[in-house]
Amino acid sequence: MPQPPRRTTPRKAVERSVPTSADVARLAGVSRATVSYVLNNTSSVRISEPTRRRVREAARELGYVPHAAARSLRAGHTRMVLMPAPEVVASPLYSGLFNELHWALSRLDYTVVQFGSAGQSGDQAARAWAELRPAAVLTYSTFSARLGARGVDVLKRSGVRAVITLGQERTEGAHAVLMDQRAVGRCAGDHLLARGRRRIGVVVPEEPGLEAYSLPRLEGVRRAAQGTGAEITEVPLAYDEGSAARLAGRWRRLALDGVFAYNDEYAMLLMRALQDEGIGVPDETAVMGADDLMLGRLLRPRLSTVRIELPSGRELAEIVDRAVRDPGAPPEVHKVLGVTPVPREST
Repeated sequence: MPQPPRRTTPRKAVERSVPTSADVARLAGVSRATVSYVLNNTSSVRISEPTRRRVREAARELGYVPHAAARSLRAGHTRMVLMPAPEVVASPLYSGLFNELHWALSRLDYTVVQFGSAGQSGDQAARAWAELRPAAVLTYSTFSARLGARGVDVLKRSGVRAVITLGQERTEGAHAVLMDQRAVGRCAGDHLLARGRRRIGVVVPEEPGLEAYSLPRLEGVRRAAQGTGAEITEVPLAYDEGSAARLAGRWRRLALDGVFAYNDEYAMLLMRALQDEGIGVPDETAVMGADDLMLGRLLRPRLSTVRIELPSGRELAEIVDRAVRDPGAPPEVHKVLGVTPVPREST
């Protein structure tokens, strides 16, 4: 007789136990304390390099990863640096700085976490950040809701060891890394004035979130023009070809003989629109950007610009680490932005 088909019972997935530091210690032939010292990069305990290699190889073989929460309980704080996620797209110059900063902090055994806080005020966002109990909060007022003194107090009361702000102005109670954008505008204004331009437009991007850059740069141009008789005109511009074409179409009615176009990207957008409209650059209008991007050197005419000198990511990481190590120290203030005009053919 034919046999009925045999039912097969699905095999249970083999459950693998999570490796522990005790497993690593047994495999490496060392104590659990030694495993902790090696994997947490403890510098105060002397451990030979062969032993360190043995522990790391055992951890890799077992797939062991230290438990961040347990380590935080022992230390009294995490090794997390929280950076609020930008609400606008950063320029290539600043994106490079932040990428380098992430790398430098990881070399100091910090974990960088970006946290979204769109739609929240600075103090509201601070309460959300505090829930994560980071060791440090590094916030840039140019991209996120401005953090006030109350928000700094909330963070410190929750156990955050260091609050560092990057931006235009200081925040009470926080370490400050000041990047005065007025210096960028003043440098551009001085250059255009030195070229004999007296009716100068200043591009102010219409994209929300860039005001913390654009308005101080506008103020810087106005300061450069004080006492010169030059007229400064605010020129709104969205970052799209249609907006640039419409602006170029009425450019001659504005009667501007020079323009500081906020940065190189807006300058390239506007310069191409002016050329398409038959407006000579620099004969009718001198065009200047900022950031000194490579692409600006490839245009014809080559783009004049303001070279911005930012601190290295390593320097910023050292400021964060120093603040975390000494949470009781008075807030430090670092002025870090330097500017240099780079004259080329567009002015």
